Amino acid sequence: MALLPVTDALARVLNSVSTLDTETVSIHDALGRITAKDIRSNLTQPPFAASAMDGYAVLYDDISNPLKVVGESQAGLSYTGTLKSGEAVRIFTGAPMVDGADTVVIQENVNRDDDQLIINECKARGSNIRAAGSDFMVDEVLVEANIKLDARHIALIAAGNVAEFTVYKRPKVAILSTGDELCEVGSKIGPDKIVNSNVPLFMALVKESGGIAINIGTAKDTAEDVKAKIALVKDVDMFVSIGGVSVGDYDIIQDILKESGLKVEFWKVAMMPGKPVVYGDFNGIPYFGMPGNPSSAYVCFANFMLPALYKMQGLLDGGFPTSHARLEHKLKQGSSRVNYMRATYHENELGEKLVSSTLTQSSANLKTLARSNCLLVRELKVPEANIGDLVRIIIIKP
Repeated sequence: MALLPVTDALARVLNSVSTLDTETVSIHDALGRITAKDIRSNLTQPPFAASAMDGYAVLYDDISNPLKVVGESQAGLSYTGTLKSGEAVRIFTGAPMVDGADTVVIQENVNRDDDQLIINECKARGSNIRAAGSDFMVDEVLVEANIKLDARHIALIAAGNVAEFTVYKRPKVAILSTGDELCEVGSKIGPDKIVNSNVPLFMALVKESGGIAINIGTAKDTAEDVKAKIALVKDVDMFVSIGGVSVGDYDIIQDILKESGLKVEFWKVAMMPGKPVVYGDFNGIPYFGMPGNPSSAYVCFANFMLPALYKMQGLLDGGFPTSHARLEHKLKQGSSRVNYMRATYHENELGEKLVSSTLTQSSANLKTLARSNCLLVRELKVPEANIGDLVRIIIIKP
């Protein structure tokens, strides 16, 4: 049976998941959330014309004449009078403009002796004034819908005096690992046992992606234990199991899940690592069956699960960003599966990206994955690549 192409597998995943409902959150809890509606300003910013510099508010027509300083305007405490010809008002950055003044002269360009002021230089009428609304106006869209909020967005929304707004809910993801050989982190490791690194990996990946990770434990390679664990999959938006999806005698989870309602959309994709990934519907819940090798599971997450999580939260083009880089070494001809090689890229003095994949590519090797900042993509049956050739990369760490 021919393996399913990666692009077709992703299309099936995205066609089967929907965006979640919305909720209202405080601006203080909004970092990393994805907007469900346009966020509009509740005020004009700045709400008044203000000085952009420390200096003196004057009439431009008076700049050649000695002036008398008659007061000052500071942020939060404006000058209440009206400027007359021959006068100047000391003004500070952010302070409201003085009635009657049309220019601010910066303090470096004046000489002052007590209340007498001489202006040495002023380039133009209206200099150093922030007009009312020069940043944004009341009811202006500050952040559009379907945007992942970062600190810059939070600052802008706060400046617009918006305390609460609508975002998509965070997907709840049930995580199950399987395998008699697995021991929890921090426990005593006996003979023939290994530490379960996959659950911490996927707990972290889900959290990094905006989701809520729910660890339902590790199942032994018995039908009874697997059934007991999958009975805990309730009130979640996604279900992922790790391990037991290949063709070994103890890879039983797919059969047991089918007995409990799993409808498989696909099994086995033309990719390496990660070929035996499973995707389907488990009683109305999107289900991913990930390979047990950590790097294989990570590559499957990057290609399928992350875009699905982002779509659930309103990001329709979600996923790790892609780019191109020039090879620093030769690569052999591509195979019948797309190869996602753990790699590192850096930029030279011209800003060009250069990439290397010389670390071991064993799918069980976590050190390679941890030390990589990208996946170097070798497409199906591409010819041998030489030093300097341009290749596609998936950036997993900026």
